[in-house]
Amino acid sequence: MSLTVVKIGGSLCGSARLDRLLEQLAGETKAPLVLVAGGGPFADAVRQVQAAMPFDDVLAHRLALDAMTHLAEILATRHPRLTAVGDRAGVTAALRQGKLPIWHPAELRAGHPDITESWEVTSDSLAAWLAAELGADRLVLLKSIDAPADSTPAALAAADVVDAHFPRYAARFAGSIMVAGPSSDDRLAALFSIPCEAS
Repeated sequence: MSLTVVKIGGSLCGSARLDRLLEQLAGETKAPLVLVAGGGPFADAVRQVQAAMPFDDVLAHRLALDAMTHLAEILATRHPRLTAVGDRAGVTAALRQGKLPIWHPAELRAGHPDITESWEVTSDSLAAWLAAELGADRLVLLKSIDAPADSTPAALAAADVVDAHFPRYAARFAGSIMVAGPSSDDRLAALFSIPCEAS
């Protein structure tokens, strides 16, 4: 079966919608999925500390990666099938065990030549990078807003739906890309059973 990477926006933290989506993804969807959590309130805290006690954006980026790790660990407690993993080998092992892995970027914490260490690279770009690395067939970005179905990565970046570097990472990904806002929730389970088409 085809593999889908699903990025969960940090803006969904604490919402009833997030709980419904996790139940749908972990409890109802049988297709192989890999989740990527945003940084949510932990990333917001990094921004606040950087403003109060200035430090460079390389350190801020790495602390934001830690924020993604913290949120992945929390989300993994929300359903027995969910498990937090810190590298691509962990993703593969979890899928083989029938688990639903939530990837966090511990493997990128010391830096990576593909990843620009800046606030301009967010979890959206990291999810696109991971999707390409895993050879996934589809990337779904779960957002708190809807976006036009035919939006290109460049148009999404221009509208601030994704970060400025997302088009570069999306260009390296051969699969299809979808932004799923609230209006898409009822169709997600069916979506993952539909064969992918390249974007």
